[in-house]
Amino acid sequence: MKAAPAQQRRLLDLADLDAELARARHRSAHLPEDSALAEVDEELGRAEQDAATAAAAVAALTTEYERADAELTGMSEHADRDRAQLAAGTLNHKALAELQHELAGLDKRRELLESDILEIMERQEALELELQRAQATVTVVQERRSAAVVARDHALAATENEITEFQRRRDEIAGEIDPGLVAVYERLRAQGRVGAGLVRQRRCGACRMELDPHTLNAIAAAPEDAVVRCEECDAIMVRTDQSGLPAGPGGQR
Repeated sequence: MKAAPAQQRRLLDLADLDAELARARHRSAHLPEDSALAEVDEELGRAEQDAATAAAAVAALTTEYERADAELTGMSEHADRDRAQLAAGTLNHKALAELQHELAGLDKRRELLESDILEIMERQEALELELQRAQATVTVVQERRSAAVVARDHALAATENEITEFQRRRDEIAGEIDPGLVAVYERLRAQGRVGAGLVRQRRCGACRMELDPHTLNAIAAAPEDAVVRCEECDAIMVRTDQSGLPAGPGGQR
């Protein structure tokens, strides 16, 4: 295959842009802002779990309080009815004794229940403070997450703009090169290889393999418009005055 030396040298610009594109796409896929957002998401998950646990504890204690309060109300109503019967003075001696015994038991039970309710209220106060702290933490972390999302979106947009610009320049350069030469280059890249590299300091610029004297002489002897391929990586080896090739029909002095 033949191509003008200037066309071959243009492949180096294309290869440079492909390298820039690869680096930009890697940056886009591995943004530090993505890692920072993931860390905040983990922290937010823990904070939300803490808040949910605290809310569940408050709800359970509220149920316990309501049950105890209902029992105390029922007990008080029962005691009021018993006292009304006592005040009526219509009970016989046995019924009176039984009612007085029942009232004593109700009073004792009420005292215990009131003590339990006071303890529940103290626990409620502590748990509600804990819930408020947990909810405040969630709010703070949510604000940090919002800021992290904005930072990530800005970084991603900047990288995507960079990729778009590299791609525009790449398409422009590719359009200036002989289609057949570009096709060879693209086919190599599709195979996961470097499409082209500068021959410099006795090495292939694509795979960095050192070229032996026989190969260097063969490259130097090739016509300037000959498309020379690397025996190791098959990349197009572009020759310039920086290649340091021995003097020859196609070599650079």
